[in-house]
Amino acid sequence: MPVKNFVVGCFKEEEGVFKAVKRVRTSGFKLHDIYSPYPVHGLDEAMGMRQTSLHTAGFFYGLFGVIAALAGMAYCTVHSWPLNIDGKPHFPLPSFIPITFEFTVLVSSVGMTLTFCWLCQIMPGVKKHIFHPRQTDDLIVMAIELTKDSQAEEVKKWFADLGAIEISQQRAEEGWWYGNFSMPAKYEQELEAGHPVTS
Repeated sequence: MPVKNFVVGCFKEEEGVFKAVKRVRTSGFKLHDIYSPYPVHGLDEAMGMRQTSLHTAGFFYGLFGVIAALAGMAYCTVHSWPLNIDGKPHFPLPSFIPITFEFTVLVSSVGMTLTFCWLCQIMPGVKKHIFHPRQTDDLIVMAIELTKDSQAEEVKKWFADLGAIEISQQRAEEGWWYGNFSMPAKYEQELEAGHPVTS
């Protein structure tokens, strides 16, 4: 993952973050992400993020659960080991409904949980750069990625005008990695030398 330059601003109140989001969408700065210790309602719409498709994934997981449950029971009772019990049908659908329902709920819930973890990059062992230690405590942290069209001092002044209580410039990996928070030696050396890092 490439290492990039960021300017990070910390806000204490939600109002300042909403003002900053509106300004960043009109100023041409590249918003990397916003980190909050609690859900800020309406922030995703303000950032222009599309609605989640997690419910669509849940529907397909549930559909797979229904098909798998009915197919499994049909295979056992009709093809693999059919039993003639007092002339009852080999595929008694009403008696299969409870098992089908429970298996559908199981597959859908587990599938949606794993999909959510994958989309949010919070699987076990996954690490991401922490821009501020209080971003999970009491501060809302906004990270702006520096590009050829934006200068660090300009973004810092922009944060100061919006009322950010802490402003810093950082070099960090853009994505995520497996392992711990201590970066490999080659990354540390290249970061100190100021060279771009790719992996």
